[in-house]
Amino acid sequence: MTGKMQIQTHLQIRISITSFAMFLVKTWRSIAFGLYGFKNFTKPGFMEHSKNFKSEDMQAQIEGKNCIVTGANSGIGYATAKGLASRGATVYMVCRNMERGEAARSDIQSETGNKNVYLEVCDVSSIADVKSFASRFSSKNVPVHVLVNNAGLLENNRVITSEGYELNFAVNVLGTYAMTELMLPLLEKAAPDARVITVSSGGMYTAPLSEDLQFSGNNFNGVEQYARNKRVQVALTEKWADTYKDKGIGFYSMHPGWAETPGVAKSLPSFSKSLSGKLRTSEEGADTVIWLALQSKEKLVSGGFYFDRAEAPKHLPFAATKGSHAAIDSIATSLHTLSRL
Repeated sequence: MTGKMQIQTHLQIRISITSFAMFLVKTWRSIAFGLYGFKNFTKPGFMEHSKNFKSEDMQAQIEGKNCIVTGANSGIGYATAKGLASRGATVYMVCRNMERGEAARSDIQSETGNKNVYLEVCDVSSIADVKSFASRFSSKNVPVHVLVNNAGLLENNRVITSEGYELNFAVNVLGTYAMTELMLPLLEKAAPDARVITVSSGGMYTAPLSEDLQFSGNNFNGVEQYARNKRVQVALTEKWADTYKDKGIGFYSMHPGWAETPGVAKSLPSFSKSLSGKLRTSEEGADTVIWLALQSKEKLVSGGFYFDRAEAPKHLPFAATKGSHAAIDSIATSLHTLSRL
């Protein structure tokens, strides 16, 4: 065998070993996530964890506080908006569809008796729309005490928006990033009590942080892209907490567990069906969002990731995801460029 052939053979072996190792790590992540999730993320998990909940944590009234909730017309967003409205907050529901948003707003007003619930029409997948909303809302010149980045999407097929972005990324990452950055001046008006709560997903445990933000490979996988997006949200929350630590704004990410929402039923029908009866309600999924909105900031860790009213790990053991967070500075720069802020 010639020297050149030996080098090629060694390279092929190294590539094969690396590929196999990556396969093993990916497989382990899926197994660990499944076991951890089935124990903790289901309705029985919520019932078990709720034994440690303190009822007084949820009794605060927040009249006079302005709360923005994106994706608020159904599922966890609706339950969050309703929960905040029932505690006296002025709630701005950011929804893509005017008709569905108006129906949800009317229902929340009727059920809570709170008339200070407003609809703001905005498609978070569109940077132009997010900028337009931010401009309109900023003209109100009101402090924003709570921004809940709830709008999310799991689209199984590769769909490109009119602005040229992969749709999952456009909603879950780019729109969320732009919404948060553009609301900073109004959040500062509510300092030191202002907070941003981003609804992530336990699915992020299966993915490291990746700079391939729009899933450039040929074999597009919507579930994997969603997991990557949700990992970005958790890492972004850490970065925001560090970057704006002197602004009087707290940044928190959380995940709702496995909840039975319209989005889950549509995007993951087999998952929804296989866990029928074991999934959480939207209200149980929204519980920690509302809890984060109500607690004194002294009880919370800015940059933290929360689940069932407690700080939770951001990485599963041996999942090789922790080191990937070093890429967040580069990713944040890319998002700033892409959103043209």
